[in-house]
Amino acid sequence: MTLITCKDAAFAYDGNIVIKNLSFEVETGDYLCVVGENGSGKSTLIKGLLGLLPPQTGSVVWGDVKRNEIGYLPQYKAARKDFPASVSEVVLSGRQGGRGILPFYSRQDRAIAAENLERLGIAGLRKKCYRELSGGQQQRVLLARALCASQKLLLLDEPASGLDPLISVELYRLIAKINRETSVAIVMVSHDLKSAVENAKRILHVKHEQLFLGSPDEYQRSKIGKEFLNAGSE
Repeated sequence: MTLITCKDAAFAYDGNIVIKNLSFEVETGDYLCVVGENGSGKSTLIKGLLGLLPPQTGSVVWGDVKRNEIGYLPQYKAARKDFPASVSEVVLSGRQGGRGILPFYSRQDRAIAAENLERLGIAGLRKKCYRELSGGQQQRVLLARALCASQKLLLLDEPASGLDPLISVELYRLIAKINRETSVAIVMVSHDLKSAVENAKRILHVKHEQLFLGSPDEYQRSKIGKEFLNAGSE
């Protein structure tokens, strides 16, 4: 099933085009990695897919997913010191978008939260205060919350940025495992080219516009892929 279709889409801030000529689809079970230099419009694209930025030209069509059914995980930032919620409460908050007018979480909401706590290996932390966790643990909690928001599509904006290298590798492996074992599609912005090539099913390379879309093998053989991968290894 097609979840999102971008057709000749462009996104802008204050009327200034940041990224353009975007034409691609995201299907059920897809794993699309968005790569490119810093400031090339990757995060702007994610905001467009979330519906936070309307396309200036072209179109973004949500198919078998509603905008409030998209799970989102932003870049890692240290927890605020005045954020006292427990791990369980943070994960459960991912169910807010699907509650409608209901004032309380349902038994199903709590069951889904418990399932994702187990899936992310953090069930033993459920009663811990979120702000007291390590950076890697906090991102697992937020990933579990994103999964509670959607069983169809996750948008991840450099989720391992700011984390230690070993913790980053673990997080990437966990994301790939979720994609393999469920039908959840992944669209992830990443500066980690090694992880992108190893785990993604398709690579989208942007530099203020779409420059490449294809498989990791095709990307490694392409001119832009060779240049970017070589630059990243220097």
